[in-house]
Amino acid sequence: MRRIKTVLSLSAGIAALIGFNPALAQVEGEQQASESSDSNVIIVTARRQNEALADVPASVTVFTEQMLDRTGVQQADEFVQLTAGVTIVSGTAEAGDTQINIRGINGARDAESSVALVVDGILKTNTAQLNQDQGTLRQIEILKGPQGALYGRNAAAGAIVIQTLKPGDTLEGGIKVSAAEDNTYKASAYVSMPIGDSAGLVVSGSFNTTDGFYRNSFLNNAKVVDDQETWSVDGRFVAQISDATEIDVKARYADLTGASINFNAAFHLPNFAAVDPAFFEDVNDHRFNYYSNIRPTNDQTTFETSVKLTHEFEAMTLTAWALYSDVDQSLTADGTSADFARYTFPGATPASVAASNACFASTAALTGFPLNPPTFIGNNPIPFIFDPVNGSTFGPYSPVTCDGTQYQIREQTDISAEIRLASNGDGPLAWQIGAYYLNIDRDVGVSLGADLGQGIIRELYNDPSSSNPTSQLFADNFNTNVYAAFGSIDYEVADNFDVSLALRYDIEKREVSNQVPLVLDPITGAPINPGQTAGAIPDQQQTFKELQPKLSLRYGLTDTLNFYANWGIGFKSGGFNNQGSAAIVDQNFNQFIGTDILINDIFRKETSSAFEAGFKGSAADGAITFDLAGYYTKVDDMQFFEFFVGPFGLLRVVSNIDKVDIYGFEVNANAEIVEGWNIFGSLNVTESEIKANASRPYTVGNKSPHTADYTINVGTQVVAPIATSFDMVMRADYRVTGPTWFHTVQEDVGPTLFSGLLPVSALALPAFVGDGDMSITRRKAFGVLDLRFGLEGENWNITAFADNLLDERYLNDVITAVEFGGSFISPGGQRRFGVEVGYKF
Repeated sequence: MRRIKTVLSLSAGIAALIGFNPALAQVEGEQQASESSDSNVIIVTARRQNEALADVPASVTVFTEQMLDRTGVQQADEFVQLTAGVTIVSGTAEAGDTQINIRGINGARDAESSVALVVDGILKTNTAQLNQDQGTLRQIEILKGPQGALYGRNAAAGAIVIQTLKPGDTLEGGIKVSAAEDNTYKASAYVSMPIGDSAGLVVSGSFNTTDGFYRNSFLNNAKVVDDQETWSVDGRFVAQISDATEIDVKARYADLTGASINFNAAFHLPNFAAVDPAFFEDVNDHRFNYYSNIRPTNDQTTFETSVKLTHEFEAMTLTAWALYSDVDQSLTADGTSADFARYTFPGATPASVAASNACFASTAALTGFPLNPPTFIGNNPIPFIFDPVNGSTFGPYSPVTCDGTQYQIREQTDISAEIRLASNGDGPLAWQIGAYYLNIDRDVGVSLGADLGQGIIRELYNDPSSSNPTSQLFADNFNTNVYAAFGSIDYEVADNFDVSLALRYDIEKREVSNQVPLVLDPITGAPINPGQTAGAIPDQQQTFKELQPKLSLRYGLTDTLNFYANWGIGFKSGGFNNQGSAAIVDQNFNQFIGTDILINDIFRKETSSAFEAGFKGSAADGAITFDLAGYYTKVDDMQFFEFFVGPFGLLRVVSNIDKVDIYGFEVNANAEIVEGWNIFGSLNVTESEIKANASRPYTVGNKSPHTADYTINVGTQVVAPIATSFDMVMRADYRVTGPTWFHTVQEDVGPTLFSGLLPVSALALPAFVGDGDMSITRRKAFGVLDLRFGLEGENWNITAFADNLLDERYLNDVITAVEFGGSFISPGGQRRFGVEVGYKF
């Protein structure tokens, strides 16, 4: 409560400064719509129908074409930062690794997304596409709260609805290029042309490249930490086959190459701090350095094509579409287990002996090299806990071969289709009904291998005689079939009173087949997949079902003030972890150090019940616009990503948090001070509490992970004519993201692997000496200021920009590995200056 009062006081101060706590994207979108047409109303499609933004009975943030141009927004990690109550983690591990949190509901790694992505009316289903370029953007709508009744599975937190350029009857085109520090260059271009009297084509392309912010000191300061190069080509063909029928065909190809696993490690072992303070490090105080001997790589290719048919009957409209999507991505990187001597034990195979010798040689060669603390280099390439006098200890991603290698793949092909009938009359009753089908074929593999100093072989399994022998392997094929039926009714009871009911039923049938060969670890002699101890892992299947209703109402209190309320059920399907995950956790943690972690090879479905109510309105003849919303959500079996590290290597799993309560409020407003000068912004405050958690019972009472306590956006935009043919445009956006826990374990102390190792080491210390304290894993609040200043003509612009102008240092991601006694942390973007030039015809 104390924090809520503090934030309320802050919001009151901002309100006093500008008249209202300002809305950022939503209200500005309404103004820009009025500039481009005779209407003062912006039209949105977030509820799968055209309607005025002010009439939508839900919280929606809109980015119009002009706002996209003036903010430079192109991808999810950019427009999310301008939206109240929404945060994102993107690209820290790999390009397709994107989790968006909306009002406390997060998309867990290795599970399905919690946010629906809809582009030109077609629902996309691969989370790897959330942060890709989607063509020539014309409008983005972010709809908050459960949208399962409209978009089905995996829309529990909300929906992102994107519209791209549709060809018209005139030739038009444009090009935009920018150059910034760190060899950062971007270019995009499009052309839209009519084809005959009833068809048109849009072709667009983009290219982005950057050296990134960080360098690898061990590899001669090479740009191998966060560098990236992407390019894409999009095509859209629209033809009016008849007066009543339209066909819309799209295709896109995208390619990405760059780095991966942009992480350092921070340890949280307070009893070790007497030896070296770096063993007990607040994640916010870490100084990032990169010394990996493996050049991390990330490759991603995307191909998708879709066709949509629209036919107007006299009283209804038929819409049918089909989508094919293929996204393949892989990464290579250094390993995480140097400090547990995984590759230093001499074994029965030549490969394991070679790994030990290589690690010893690299240890001797690196004596005195400035490694990431805490590090000690002795005479023997083994952790200090086994030999405190002569041993060596290294953190993850070290320049030595002791930590091994990792190779990961995620390859997914989707085929989906939908057919929908919707009324198109002007009467008080509107309805729609339809059916949906989706097939997902997904291959996921995580391969750990010994580093013999000869690089990584890009195969999931390499035999013991190879230069990169496999020591642990997860590889599974997941096949999913989804069937859904849906419908909705909207009824205008009176001119100022609307009621709507939407309903959807999803059935998701999932199957998994283990692809790991039954061979033995060359070091331990055990199967390379722990789940194979009793033999081959059998295929499994599971069906998840959910009925998702949503009830909404809007009541016009006055001509300029609407009250709205809605309630809905959200659903995210359960699924399978890589087979063998439960065995690893049980053997290495529950049995070894006495924890009671519950991890299953099958994780449960997530459901949520969410209520929202609020007001939308305007004052001072429209010079001030605002909306205010409060919400309350109960989540059952919230899906949560867990990362485990130990002598077994690394393990990625999804667990369930049994019950979580989330509640909060949000306020947005825009004030036009004088013509051409607006101030705007937003405030969101979210409270959450874990009510039950069988996976980690001691975390009850903690907060929902990945949920910022608050977000505050404030900004201003000035458009001032300085000549008859062009304007001066200045825009500033300042975002404050509140303190954030990334794990269910928060102000908690408990055993780590060191608690089990110390009593049997040469030190013979009590187990509690190795306990970890996770109270220093919360990301602190931070603020980022972006500034753009330039000249804008009718069809051209020249803009100078500064991202993170104040050079705020903050964390992008914190992956806490509790039983490892530390966290894997990734930094946010630093200050970058650049210039952009655009031209349209």
